[in-house]
Amino acid sequence: MIAILDYGSGNLRSAQRAFELTEQRVILASTAKEFLSADAFVVPGVGAFGACMSQLESIGGKEMVSEAVKSRKPIFGICVGMQILFTSGSEKGNHEGLGYFSGEVSQLTAPVLPHIGWNDVDTKSQLFDGVQNDKFYFVHSFAAKERVEGADIAWTTYGEKFIAAIERENIFATQFHPEKSGDAGAKLIKNWAKSI
Repeated sequence: MIAILDYGSGNLRSAQRAFELTEQRVILASTAKEFLSADAFVVPGVGAFGACMSQLESIGGKEMVSEAVKSRKPIFGICVGMQILFTSGSEKGNHEGLGYFSGEVSQLTAPVLPHIGWNDVDTKSQLFDGVQNDKFYFVHSFAAKERVEGADIAWTTYGEKFIAAIERENIFATQFHPEKSGDAGAKLIKNWAKSI
């Protein structure tokens, strides 16, 4: 069973439909009992870094994610759900993140923001098996840009180079939205589900 953390941020229904393509049971969970009973976890996110952190904290989500990480079960962060896994974010002020990955999430240097559209991703990760040459759908203005020690990183460029996806141990995350990335996104989600 996959639990998608419902803390008031994210495209919950579209994410639920996308992860159901794995043929796993998928639930939306807003309590520790529901969330931590799953075999794998999804942390979605839409909007500003600080607002997502506040919403997460309001339901005890920091503790839930911490327990999920300690469980060694697979975790998947999406968009701002990836960003909050970093040390900090500078969107609308400086905000502390969950700190599982070192580095700050900061505004992209690009001629037009937000970055909305399809981009190639440069990776050799198993997560991208079968979709290395495909494009994925991004909607964001902020990103993590520095290499993270001990992590497998997929990069892309919009104005400047930034992290499109990252994985280390049981934590996987994408800046793009796999649930909005068509067949390529569905294949990537199925690749992740093999770790369950």
